[in-house]
Amino acid sequence: MNKSQNIIDSVLAILRGAQHEAVDFPQPPSTHRRRGFGEGNASLAPQKLAEIEDEPETASTATKPDGSTQPFASIGPRGHRGRMRQRLLTHGAATLADYELLEMLLFFAFKTGDTKPLAKSLINRFGSFAGLLCAPTDQLLTNAGLGPHSVVALKLVQDAAIRLARAEVMDTPILNNWDRLMDYLTAMLSREKIEQFRILFLDPRNRLIADEAQARGTVDHTPVYPREVVKRALELHATALILVHNHPSGDPTPSRADIEMTGEIKDAARVLGVVVHDHVIVGNGRWLSFRREGLLT
Repeated sequence: MNKSQNIIDSVLAILRGAQHEAVDFPQPPSTHRRRGFGEGNASLAPQKLAEIEDEPETASTATKPDGSTQPFASIGPRGHRGRMRQRLLTHGAATLADYELLEMLLFFAFKTGDTKPLAKSLINRFGSFAGLLCAPTDQLLTNAGLGPHSVVALKLVQDAAIRLARAEVMDTPILNNWDRLMDYLTAMLSREKIEQFRILFLDPRNRLIADEAQARGTVDHTPVYPREVVKRALELHATALILVHNHPSGDPTPSRADIEMTGEIKDAARVLGVVVHDHVIVGNGRWLSFRREGLLT
């Protein structure tokens, strides 16, 4: 397996909820609001951006007043940042714990200061690094003590992981790459708080033409209209479909309505020569295939 694939697998493991050994990290005082890069820093009093300069990352010694030297020029957060960067560049991100990955992401939002306490408290609050990445933007902005720069960094990582997973299923026969498809759907849907119904439109070789959200609903219901599904398939010249929706409860067991709706779409599509290969329900860390469960007959 090549280096690029290792990186993809590591990011997908994070979004699936992979965690290191649980640690009971102390929570910071709730009255302290940590703000983004343009607004302050992680542990020091706010100051003008022009006054904040990153310390050089070169190894050096510090000179004492008497002219002698000491081993470390800095033992504070800035020196720590340089060591963390060097560790990642030398040994790779796989050597970092989830809170350390988050800590380094926050470097881009907080120009100076110690971001480790904030990283640990955020993982405590949202249950995991994956839970934090998938949390709604408004919740992060209003309740987590993060500024816009921090939230943008987190959301960029989440979307990058989803795009990497999507790239793995593009231009290849999906039915022959089922595990990769499940990685993609899990990364995209497993932690969504609102139910959504998506359709994978396939060409005659079962390659992905498009992945589209057909409808979004509430926490337990999404209205779907077979006529609209088939109409869109014809517009894209798709010859096959895979239906997908999530259950925010985390349990992928299909409801009676799920089964009936699948039958209606299958019947409508068959009239126009479009095949429904499967209907996948994604829960939290679990998924269910109608075809594998014998529910597509």
